[in-house]
Amino acid sequence: MERPPLDLARQRGRASLSVRASRFRDRRWQIAQCAIAAAVAWFIAHDLLGHPAPVFAPIAAVVSLGTSYGQRLRRVAEVTCGVAIGVLLSDLLVAWLGRGAWQIGLVVGLAMTTAVLLDAGTLFINQAAVQAIFVATLVPGPGESLVRWTDAVVGGAVALLAATVVPAAPLRRPREQAGVVLTKVAELLRGAAAVMRDGDAERGLDLLDEARATDPLVRTLQAAADEGMAVVASSPFRVRHKPGLRKMADLVDPLDRSLRSTRVLVRQTAVAAYHRRPVPDSYARLALELADAVDLVVDELVHDRMAVAARDALLMVGGRSGAVERSSEMTAEVVLAQLRSIVADLLMLTGLGQLEATDALPPPPPPR
Repeated sequence: MERPPLDLARQRGRASLSVRASRFRDRRWQIAQCAIAAAVAWFIAHDLLGHPAPVFAPIAAVVSLGTSYGQRLRRVAEVTCGVAIGVLLSDLLVAWLGRGAWQIGLVVGLAMTTAVLLDAGTLFINQAAVQAIFVATLVPGPGESLVRWTDAVVGGAVALLAATVVPAAPLRRPREQAGVVLTKVAELLRGAAAVMRDGDAERGLDLLDEARATDPLVRTLQAAADEGMAVVASSPFRVRHKPGLRKMADLVDPLDRSLRSTRVLVRQTAVAAYHRRPVPDSYARLALELADAVDLVVDELVHDRMAVAARDALLMVGGRSGAVERSSEMTAEVVLAQLRSIVADLLMLTGLGQLEATDALPPPPPPR
């Protein structure tokens, strides 16, 4: 049942390109924010304060902001303090000992030791060492510590201001990505229903390839949820969104399980088609009804609501799964079991616990 290597390579290449493009779309705001912060920091230090070459200002701004929202405020403090310690120690030692290889080693060692003794984080320690090297090697003479310190403060202040200016997009993205995941689940369910009915092995293999390419969807969802929580932690203007984002983050696991269960369903459907094992038409109808219920869940989540309104539709599908005919084919039985598993996973998105969702499904009739 394996696809030709060339077809697999092409599919993986398209998936990789899509993931990279999606990664850029997710990070384009942070990239623009870092670029603008660097320019503003340079403008303030160079044009307003009159510093001739305020290289530390844009460096501090960019390193502090980074390309993620996590722990931005802490990064600002660590970079600013790390620059201060590195610049101060380097200036003092260069004035006393001069420049050279062993002096650079000594300056870096002392700067990092001081940062460690202050119980600093990794970024703080690294910045102390890097800025010490800058001062010891690139600056023509000592005595400009205050200017460099001011540049670092300017960069840190710009970064701090930029860190609080966060768009609403990262707060919407978890809901939107949850909708993407469930939309794919609905598509796969409808595709599986078609394969159950027509027994087209080639279509089943194509659908299986499509299902296997869905792993990045959940990773993107998890990243979106983490990013949203980081935004509300770093921006005082967005903290009111924390409860809703926490609820969405709690849905990542059942969303992941529902997608995994759907992949198993697609695989069993493809196996049945490949080996020409019949699947009862009632199972195909269940898959289509379940896809319609998933559409209701998508609509609720996209509108920032727990999918309580979709619970009845899911329970109806679950109830019918306990009344359908049973098959003597093991593969068909696995298909039915996976449909019921997907229903249970989706019920957790409506606010039910795992045991409640499982208990809500009636037991299936005995096999023939």
